[in-house]
Amino acid sequence: MILPIVAYGDPVLKKKAAPITEDYPKLPELIENMFETMYGANGLGLAAPQVGLSIRMFLVDTSPFANDKEFTDEERAMYKDFKKVFINAEIIKREGDEWPFNEGCLSIPGITEDVFRESTITMRYQDENFKEYTETFDGIIARVIQHEYDHIEGILFVDKLSSLKKRILKGRLTNISKGKCDADYRMRFPAVSKKR
Repeated sequence: MILPIVAYGDPVLKKKAAPITEDYPKLPELIENMFETMYGANGLGLAAPQVGLSIRMFLVDTSPFANDKEFTDEERAMYKDFKKVFINAEIIKREGDEWPFNEGCLSIPGITEDVFRESTITMRYQDENFKEYTETFDGIIARVIQHEYDHIEGILFVDKLSSLKKRILKGRLTNISKGKCDADYRMRFPAVSKKR
């Protein structure tokens, strides 16, 4: 089932999410619905706060990068097979030079900006079966994970922009919260009472 994606301005997007346990109700169904929602919106990742749930879970599928000619064959092969669920994730180390990459967000349709992030992260997390891992990720995969991780920390990519850039975008962001934006997927807007 495709879930509505929560738009910029909703308080759930600014709240640090809570950990969950194995007895979280209907978790397999939620994960399936989130993947369906993400694919329906042509996203690379989706965090639970983006569907209105303040829990520490997000998912990532970088397979759309597998067709991008910018990357080497080896990179494209890696992106093609990278699909994961992250539960109760914690970044334990960030390293490498920060580098810019143009990011967008399903909760902020129509806006993309260059964001600087570290090139390598080490993360402790659990998968959908609550098996624990500590892994290091780099490059584009680290970037996508950091973007989604920020969601469970109550941080949006626009929060990482300069104060000048934020002022320039303020009107557009306010319009998104009011439903004055174009998105070809279902959304829930904080300043609009009915669902779209």
